[in-house]
Amino acid sequence: MRFAHALKRLMDIAVSAGLLVVLAPALAVIAGLVKATSRGPVFYACHWVGQGERSFTGYKFRTMVTGAEAMEAQLQDRNEMKGPAFKLTDDPRVTPLGRTLRKYSLDELPQLWSVLKGDLSLVGPRPPRQHEFAQFTDFQKQKLAVKPGITCLWQVEGRHRINDYDDWVARDLDYIRRWSLWLDIQILAKTAVVVFRGTGV
Repeated sequence: MRFAHALKRLMDIAVSAGLLVVLAPALAVIAGLVKATSRGPVFYACHWVGQGERSFTGYKFRTMVTGAEAMEAQLQDRNEMKGPAFKLTDDPRVTPLGRTLRKYSLDELPQLWSVLKGDLSLVGPRPPRQHEFAQFTDFQKQKLAVKPGITCLWQVEGRHRINDYDDWVARDLDYIRRWSLWLDIQILAKTAVVVFRGTGV
């Protein structure tokens, strides 16, 4: 098992490094578009909690207006997710460009740097934000037993249908129980299809 985990890390390094090089021109274009179409920074700093409840910071391309976090409390009555996470299909904070970036998951690309650094894996349970983790139950904390990832089962199996955070965690725990390199490869392949079809959030 230790050897398999070492191979998983090698795959993370090889794929993330390769994609960062190949996609560098696209990343530069997206960064320019974000800066040109709305006020605020190019990147959004994500303060997450990862494996073993360790806090770390990752980055996405900014898809929301400046001050979006402060506006979240005002939108809680419209939250479509039961539990500590926030989900709103037609979120008014999302910029026009942000909707396109989210549709094709392009806002997630900067997370490849976090994969290369070792904070994230390509595949693993999505990390909770720090204020979400503060509300976690013991059941929900089980998802932090492994390194979090950019994509996982919940993103390729029922992403749009999940409205209860415990259902999301149940899929994460199913991934942890069944983990293998082959499962990671299958999830990555399904993720590529989801991205290509533009069925992201």
